[in-house]
Amino acid sequence: MVSSFLKCSFLLAVSILNFMEYFLIMLLLCLFLVRISTKKYRATNKMHNRVYDTEEYHHRLQIFTENKRMIDHHNAGNHSYTMSLNQFSDMTFEEFRKFFLLTVPQNCSATKGNHISRTGPHPDFVDWRKKGNFVTPVKNQGHCGSCWAFSTTGCLEAVTAIATGKLIPLSEQQLIDCATNFKNYGCFGGLPSRAFEYIKYNKGLMSEEDYPYKGFGIVCHFEPGRAAASVLDVVNITSYDENAMVETVASLNPVTFSFVATAEFMHYKDGVYTSTQCKNTPDMVNHAVLAVGYGIEENGTPYWIVKNSWGTAWGKDGYFWIERGKNMCGLATCSSYPLPAV
Repeated sequence: MVSSFLKCSFLLAVSILNFMEYFLIMLLLCLFLVRISTKKYRATNKMHNRVYDTEEYHHRLQIFTENKRMIDHHNAGNHSYTMSLNQFSDMTFEEFRKFFLLTVPQNCSATKGNHISRTGPHPDFVDWRKKGNFVTPVKNQGHCGSCWAFSTTGCLEAVTAIATGKLIPLSEQQLIDCATNFKNYGCFGGLPSRAFEYIKYNKGLMSEEDYPYKGFGIVCHFEPGRAAASVLDVVNITSYDENAMVETVASLNPVTFSFVATAEFMHYKDGVYTSTQCKNTPDMVNHAVLAVGYGIEENGTPYWIVKNSWGTAWGKDGYFWIERGKNMCGLATCSSYPLPAV
């Protein structure tokens, strides 16, 4: 009886010790991971000049740690693109959407566009950055949902440079301040097609140098005599006609498009972005960008080469690739480009 009791006591003690050892190991592991996250977070803050008070710092660190866990899980899987920590990693997607995406609902559908199709065949690879001096460096919209303005200027800069041989950075701020009568909403959203209409009927867009970017709305002070580019007409590509987008980029110039950016996209780093989470209808688009080319991966996956407006620290030096030919995230629902008045 005593022997059995001692045996049970011994086994219980061993179990407790094993549990305590396991608990201690897990605690040390957690502390180690927290230390790594904290170290990475401090490095990220230093890189992006972030300073928080103590309470806000710990709140942001928690969000950063959760995002890092999500990124590590994604990168450990078999995906066509990788994710990385960046300037947005201490933000929730709700916060990110508020500051960097279109917050006013948009419906950009052009049921029947006025793009004239051209016969192929078209090359397998096109990149307007390599064709000449036609694409300005990647810009940064800051904490303002003005992606639509950057998509607009990027396209007009390119088509004007192709027509004239002169690449002039154009003013996003003018569009934010002055294009509201064309159903654009400054830092809360807009559409490139409507911005092109504004430029057409307003008789021009000033240069970035003459009307510099602020990242918030101010009183419109457009000076017609200082316009650096003008629009003769606006070409809308019929919704869901991704082949027409290819024709345009292959034969004419870069094109704007809008699509649905999700939480996973904010941490994109490299590879061909694809998603099963995003919607693909014109009423759901929340981000506007510029397609400057396209290509095909070694595994046969076709993709678009896209210029973003979140600075060069994001993605592929400010660019991203997204799967082509499947209306990925609604990218083929809303595409347009201007005809320059030169």
